[in-house]
This record gives sequence, C-alpha cells and structure tokens, in this order.
Amino acid sequence: MRKKAELLAPAGSYDSFLGAIHAGADAVYLGGDKFGARAYADNFTREEIEKAIRYAHTYNRRVYLTLNTLIKEREFGEIYGYLFPLYQAGLDAVIIQDFGVFQAVGEWFPGLERHISTQMMVTGSLGAAWLKDLGANRIVPARELSLEEIREIKEKVDIEIETFIHGAICYCYSGQCLFSSILGGRSGNRGRCAQPCRLPYQTEKSAKETYPLSLKDMCTVELLPDLISAGIDSFKIEGRMKSPAYAAGVTAVYRKYLDFFYENPQKEYRVEKADMDLLQSLYLRSEVSQGYYDKRNGKEMITLNNPGYNGRDEELTQQLINRYVGGDFRLPVKAEAVLAKNNEALLTLIYQDVSVTVQGARVQEAQKQPLTEENVRKQLGKSGNTAFVIQEMHIELSSQAFLPVKQLNDLRRTACEKLEEALIAKYGLAYADRRCQVEEEATPEQKNFSQTKAICPPVFHVSVLTKEQYQAVIREHGVKRIYIPSELCVETIWLETEEKQMTTGETPDKYMILPAILRNTDAPFLEQIRKTLESSLFSGVLVRCLEELQWLKEISYQGQVVTDANLYLWNRKAAGFLDKVGKEHYLPYELNIHEIKEVVEASGTAAFSATVYGRLPMMVTANCVAKTQGGCLAHKKGENAKLEKESFFSLTDRYQKTFPVYLNCSRCYNVIYNSLPLSLHGDLQKLADIGIGSFRLDFTTEEAGEAARIIRFFHDRLEFGQGNPPYQDYTKAHLKRGVE
Repeated sequence: MRKKAELLAPAGSYDSFLGAIHAGADAVYLGGDKFGARAYADNFTREEIEKAIRYAHTYNRRVYLTLNTLIKEREFGEIYGYLFPLYQAGLDAVIIQDFGVFQAVGEWFPGLERHISTQMMVTGSLGAAWLKDLGANRIVPARELSLEEIREIKEKVDIEIETFIHGAICYCYSGQCLFSSILGGRSGNRGRCAQPCRLPYQTEKSAKETYPLSLKDMCTVELLPDLISAGIDSFKIEGRMKSPAYAAGVTAVYRKYLDFFYENPQKEYRVEKADMDLLQSLYLRSEVSQGYYDKRNGKEMITLNNPGYNGRDEELTQQLINRYVGGDFRLPVKAEAVLAKNNEALLTLIYQDVSVTVQGARVQEAQKQPLTEENVRKQLGKSGNTAFVIQEMHIELSSQAFLPVKQLNDLRRTACEKLEEALIAKYGLAYADRRCQVEEEATPEQKNFSQTKAICPPVFHVSVLTKEQYQAVIREHGVKRIYIPSELCVETIWLETEEKQMTTGETPDKYMILPAILRNTDAPFLEQIRKTLESSLFSGVLVRCLEELQWLKEISYQGQVVTDANLYLWNRKAAGFLDKVGKEHYLPYELNIHEIKEVVEASGTAAFSATVYGRLPMMVTANCVAKTQGGCLAHKKGENAKLEKESFFSLTDRYQKTFPVYLNCSRCYNVIYNSLPLSLHGDLQKLADIGIGSFRLDFTTEEAGEAARIIRFFHDRLEFGQGNPPYQDYTKAHLKRGVE
C-alpha cells in the first residue's frame, strides 16, 4: 500500500512554524536569513532553525530549508558555512533552484536530501528523469501541470513529487519571470518580486483597465481524493509571507480532510461549507480556483476585475493563534524518580513505548532540611520549556536525603533531552552520524579558478521569429549563426529553397530553437523535430528547458548543444553543471558586467555568449492573454487547422508602456516581451574584453528591413566603435545595476 501523502506547510516565522506543527503538518518549509525566495518574510535565524528542527523531530515531523534562489559567484563560498550547522542539526532537505547549489550540496552533504524547486520549471517526465539521474530526491513540478501530467511523471519516473494545493499562484511559469526584475530591479529569482502581474493593464481588445495577469488563488481541498490517486507524495501549502493564523488554519483544514479520506476511502467525500468559509476568510483573494489540475488555461482562472484580498476575520485569527500557537501541545509523560542516600539520583521518563533513564549527582544526607516529596515533585515537574508535560510521577525518596535544587533541575533537563533524542531515533530522524561526517572534508574550494583563455574576436549570431526575418538576415554580412524556431524548422522545404538561392557569400550555420515549454501534448511535435534534426541542415540546437536536455540524451543527439539564458548560470558551479550537456552557454540577463566577469573568469572551459539586442522575455505563461480577453485564436481558426504563423497581442500598463505578447498557439503558451529592446551596442568591447565569444541579436517584432539595418549597425559598431542605432528608445537592463 502506498504511504500516506505528506502535508507540507509554510512558516515565515517561528510562531507560524509552531502553528503549522500543532495543526497537523507532517513537514514545514522555512527560510533562513539568506538565499530564500521570500526575502521579505520574517525568516529564521540559525538558532531558530536548529530549534525548529529538534522540535519538529521530537513530534515526528520534518523541516525543509528553502535555498531556492540563484546564487552569485561572489556569494557561493557562503553556502557551505551557512548549511553546515543545519546539516549537523538534522535538517531533512533543502529546496533548490540553482544548478550550482544543487551540485555543490550533493558533493558537500551527501546525507542531505535535495528537492527541486518549482523555480527550475520541470514540466514533464523527461525533466524529472534528468534530475533524478543527477541525484534529486524530489521535484516540485511547474504549477501549470494537469493532474494527468503529474500522474504520468509518477508512473514513468521513480521520484517523489510535491505539488501546491493552496494559496497564491504566479501567472508566469516559475523561474521564467523577469517582469519585476527588468521593470524595477526586484528579482523573483532572488525572492524580491514586486508582483507586476497584480497590476492593471489595458489590452488591444479593451481600453478599460483590468487585471489580465492576476490568477485566482488556489484552493483544492475538494480535489484531495483525486490528487491522492495521482500518486502525489507531498501536498504543499503556499504562504511563507502570511500570518501564523493562516499557516495553522489552512493546515488544520487540509489535515482534517486528508485524515478523513485515509480513514474512510470508500465513504462519500464532501467538504463542509463551514470549512470552505474558514479557508476563504484566511487571506485568500476574492475568488478562488482549483489551479491547473483540470484545465490548461482560461478566463475563469483570472481575477480580471478584483485582484485584491478579502482581508481576514480578526476574531477567527485570534482563535487560531490561541489554539495552535498559544495552546499546550506538550507530550504527556510518566516520571519515576529514585533518590536514595549515597547513590546517584535516577530519573526515568516514559512516553508511550519509549523510556529513558538518566543518572544525576550522588544523593547526600541532609544536614538541615531534607528533601520532601513535594519539593521533588515541584522541581522535576517544571517541564514548560520542553516538548513534555509530566502527568504522572512516582517518587522513591530516602528519609533525610538531600540534593541541591540545581542538581534536580539538571537531572530533569538531561532526562528531557534524552527522551527527545530517543523519540527522534525511534522516528528514524537521528543524525548523530552527521556531526563529524563532513568536518574533515574540503570546504569550498579557495583556489583561483581563473585560466588563461585565448580571447578571439567575437562573432554575431541572430535569432529570428519569422520567415521574413530569416530571409532578410541570411544575406547580411558577418552573421555566423542563425537560430530558427522549431515551428519553422520542421517545414524544411522553405529552408532548403532559401539555401539554394544563396549563390554568393558564406551561408550561416543554422541552429534550431527548441520550444520554450514542453508538455506531454508535444510528443508528436518532438518526433517531427527529431526527424528534422536528422537532416544536414542544422548544426545544433538552442535548449530552453530541462525536458529537452533529457530528450536529446534519449535520442543520442550528436550535434552542438547551446543552453539559453533562462537555464541560469550565475556561478562557476552552475556553468560546470551545464557543461555536462553542452560547452556553450548564454549568460543570464540579471547579472551586471562585474558579475559576468566573475563567472567567466572562474569557469574555465565553458564558452559564453551574450544577448546584446532584442526584447527580453519577461514572462512565459500557460495562460493566454488573448484567450482571456476574447477567446482562443487557435480555436477560432479551427482546432485542427494549422496556423500560418504565430501572432502578437499587446498589454499596456498604467504608464502607457506597451508590452508585445507573442502567442504561440501551436504549442499553447505566451511570451510577454519588454516594451523596449535591450541594446548593449555601447558595451560590446567591454564584453569582448572579458571573454564573451559571441553576441546574439534577437528579433521578435521587427520587420525584415529593420532587422537587416540593426545587424549592419552592430557589425559596424563592433568594428569601428561608432554610429547611432536605427531605433530611438532602448534599455541596458541589468548590465550596470544588476539585482540585489
């Protein structure tokens, strides 16, 4: 029989932790003062985490630490010292986004479980299999997956799966959002998202401001039987930024219905209205949905007119605090004390089937006031700061016996500590073997990783979105490589025709851009891609998601593999990790010039490329702004009809900035681009000097002639160092400022 699913609750403070544990959470996830994706939560000191681990383990619960942000090269050396005492204390797992952190934790702390954050955007069994082979114990897949897709992962890959069941949902695939970062410098990849998705926008369909990017909060308590049947191992409640009452109240309701189902699997499952009302009153938005479990996307998932919270019931909040945070949840124990003159004091504590006996100081003969049973009972019964309350005590006391109060207190404290340790050992959560395991191992490498690199003049690569752009740029001088979307590549006839028409000049290498998102419905398209890659047209592929790495491995792909900027490498460890799949990597968009230099200098053999022009992808989304505003365009053209080309929609914010939205109807996802193009034409030489080998120009909304002019401008700018761009407005994004 499959083990019961874990109920995993959030804790943004120690009171939230207590509330979640007392309300029935099997595990709690929390963040320390560094490297967590909720920088504005109260978070925990190291001492509080250690205290929480021991408390949780005494109650047979677990603690997971969020290490789910991207880590800069200069910060990487802090991770070992940050984790080591928590590892010794018995931390059960870390939740990780960064590839480098994933690799390093596996090397430094082999006894520590590694859970893959939803920020890594696992969207299917291929990505899950790739990570499992590298040592992941659990994945938190993208929240956009259906129940059927989750079931498929579980059937194909022997790995634990954790999914969100309650709370706020991001509009963007987690880990793929740069909206807050590019607009205001507050990066979601660093736990500082300013939530621009909750702001009003106009669309080309309506001048009225609405909230087309604001998803309803998730509430799935009515779906629990279906979620359990899908094989999900852990049910996760969102909310580290929320109150202790929220953590306790939501946990208590889900605990109630999980227990009900497991105890009565054949009985009719029905959620009482009072419990739904309680959840609704605990800081949920005005409307709720069941997330993506039973739908791909839809207007009904959006809080189009009211993205705000309902507020909370203060009376209920206080009741929950009193019950789950301020209540007495100590474990009832029996005590047996033996205080015999001229013998060591003995104290035995018994909880259920666990018993410990400790020895104290030698009992003396009283010179003045002998011990009384009342005094002994009073001192040994003071267990208020422990996990135990002594409900029954038997005392054997010699006449005229004496023991100082301090030694009685020491006896009690030692016994309580030993009972905690015995319970922790019984539950299989003892980590005594960790205490010396890594002390003699190498700390993070301190040597200089800089290697002498031959810096060659950088070359230009171009990515296109349309046939017209391709036809224009292939004839431009100085373009060494063209990246072409897979949707265009599978129509090889037009590419072959273009190639034959090239009578003069060197033809650029062609690389296929693999989809930004792969879902299980894309299996037929992947087969088309596989057959296309067998031709001699393409020299390599540009990879943009984890699914593709495993897929390329399974088809034994022999061409060049380049990883795109959204497969983040912020440090040399991450670069080394991605070197396993390809030796050329595009740098992420959120590093400044100094941080780029640090990564390049520290990373040895990897070849780095940078995007120097183009509208940055701010969001990749499963929901569709066009569908929200007026219906699915693919459906209108016929569900089985082939679209001639993908199209653009637009969003306009309150400052009248317009963001193009690319509608990939054939793969069913949107890409929301920045209102201005990135342009690093003034920094080409700086990037070249630190070893960037190729510069990419990304074309999205540009007309063919405009794309050709931009290529000529960048070529001349690198060669001659002068000239003005053929466009007026642009951004340098993070090259100067970076993110916190």
